[in-house]
This record gives sequence, structure tokens and C-alpha cells, in this order.
Amino acid sequence: MEQVFAPWRIEWIRREDKNAEIEDCVFCELPEQDTDRENLIVARSDHAFVMLNNYPYNPGHTMVIPHAHTGEYAALEDEILLDHARLKQRTFDALEAALEPDGFNAGLNLGNGAGGSIDDHLHTHVVPRWQGDTNFMPVLSGTTVIVEALEATYEHVHEAFATQEGTTVPDADSAVVIE
Repeated sequence: MEQVFAPWRIEWIRREDKNAEIEDCVFCELPEQDTDRENLIVARSDHAFVMLNNYPYNPGHTMVIPHAHTGEYAALEDEILLDHARLKQRTFDALEAALEPDGFNAGLNLGNGAGGSIDDHLHTHVVPRWQGDTNFMPVLSGTTVIVEALEATYEHVHEAFATQEGTTVPDADSAVVIE
């Protein structure tokens, strides 16, 4: 196989205003907007939020992001750190219910040399994994094949957060608020 046909990606690649409305930090500004579905924010807690990754490795690839703007993990106050950790637990539960993966990869890219594209606002990646999901595409050609559109994944994950005890969904177009 020499090509993977993915015509839906061209809209993202060719867009002229790559987050033109963002002045400083995308992770600080997106949760302040009233467009959670458009911004792929699926859940919130007091000090953090969960967002689908625009460039997912697998369906359900999320990021758990504290509101505190820092790239230093040690700079998180205890209350924020605990809230972030609890929201990660909720994220594993929601992804398990929504997508039934065989496991997860989870981690932080800390510092400029860690390979993340945003190093001044820490965030934890949570990537659902299935037996056999790594195949010849990423190994030989550096290509990842995503089997589900972000909009469909959003629906599954949003619904799974909504069914968790102690969560409410203000309306169908909003993020889940975790109390």
C-alpha cells in the first residue's frame, strides 16, 4: 500500500486561521469559550477539563488538562493535583464505557525536549489501546489510521461521562460538569 486516502483531513490542513482567535494559550482560552462541542471538550471538573485530541493516535485519545497555566508538574497546588488525578480516573471510566479498549497509555510530555507541541501548559494524554492496534502503518510508514471520526468519538465519550454517578449534562451541546 502506497497511499492512505483521508480526504476529510484536508480541511484541517488547509485552514488559513490555525486558531486565529487564540491570543496566548489554547488550553487557557478554549474552556473560556461557549463552544465545548466545537472545541471537543467532553467533561469538566472544578480545576480541570477533558478534551479530545485533534490529532488522535486512536479513537478516544483525550487530554486531561488543569486550568492552571503551567508547564511544571511540581507547580500544581495539592487541590488542583488531586482534582486532575480524579478527572483522569473518570476519563478512564468513561473511555472504558464508551469504547471498551483493552488498555490505555497515559502520560505527560514535560519540557521542550519531550516531544509535545504545547509545553507551557501541562496536560495528560490518555490513549485507549486495543490488542493488535499497532500494525505496519506506523512502524513502516509513520502513518496512523484512525477508524472513527472525532465527532462520533465525541458522542460516545460525552455520553459515557454523562452516565457517571455525580455528573450532569446541562444540555446536549455542552460539556459534562463533574461535581
